Amino acid sequence: MDGTYEMPVKGMERKSSHGSNSSLHLLHEGEGLNYRMTTVDKDGGKKPISLWHDLTLVHVDPATKKPTPYLNFVCEIPKFSRKKYEIATDEVGNPIKQDEKKGVLREFKKGDIFFNYGCLPRTWEDPTFIHPDADGTCGDNDPVDVCDIGLKVVKPGDVRPVKVLGVICMIDEGETDWKVVAIDAEDKWAPFLNDINDVEEQLPGTLEAIREWFRTYKIPDGKPPNKFGLDEKFMNKSYALDIIKECNHAWKELITGEKERKISHMDEGVQKLVRKLSKSNLLSLAVEDSDDEAPAF
Repeated sequence: MDGTYEMPVKGMERKSSHGSNSSLHLLHEGEGLNYRMTTVDKDGGKKPISLWHDLTLVHVDPATKKPTPYLNFVCEIPKFSRKKYEIATDEVGNPIKQDEKKGVLREFKKGDIFFNYGCLPRTWEDPTFIHPDADGTCGDNDPVDVCDIGLKVVKPGDVRPVKVLGVICMIDEGETDWKVVAIDAEDKWAPFLNDINDVEEQLPGTLEAIREWFRTYKIPDGKPPNKFGLDEKFMNKSYALDIIKECNHAWKELITGEKERKISHMDEGVQKLVRKLSKSNLLSLAVEDSDDEAPAF
């Protein structure tokens, strides 16, 4: 098993879709609380390109225009850094910004993170869905998080092809927060890592260090340690791909407005949460039926 994925090529021709970073250019605008990293087309386009919606989940070879065995990883926080950059999911165009709380820019008080951290495009952890393995918690209303354990330091806003290796279920303040473990497809360790067990065999201690980072990183903020589902186990690649496919389907429901229509019976707080996210993204996104299919992993 080499961990390859298959995806229907249908819909790949849509102009708003980008299968890799080959046609993308990152602009840096503003400063402080107003600082934004906005992605546009390298050929001089001015319209913002959403790294959440306009980038395909499956990586596409820029030379052949064909899907590859990898997924696209959007880096938000480079390894060996601590500024808490994130995709602004509720802003039109979804630029990357530094998170803030009460007007103060946020950093990891625990210190520098030791892996590249970001997310998978076209995924969404549904805050109305309770996964049976998530100890009764709902999704955290964000794209699926990724920990890239490759050697390269990836810059914020860069997009890299990665191999999915596994996933752990973190419970963060009562919400499900899946953490996918992956490695850059061009990393020298990539040929030796095809599933989660390979990580423990080839890079012993890496998984335990990731789990402990997420368990303790909020303690310096005065919060309790995070918890984990599934007996704190890292699940294998097959399980991780099921989670990703599930969250890709949830993303499709979000951006088509189908999710908003489905939750009219739910708590008003949840309705407002989904409504705000859905409408802010529909402002700049026209979805075609042929382009929002869940990839066939």
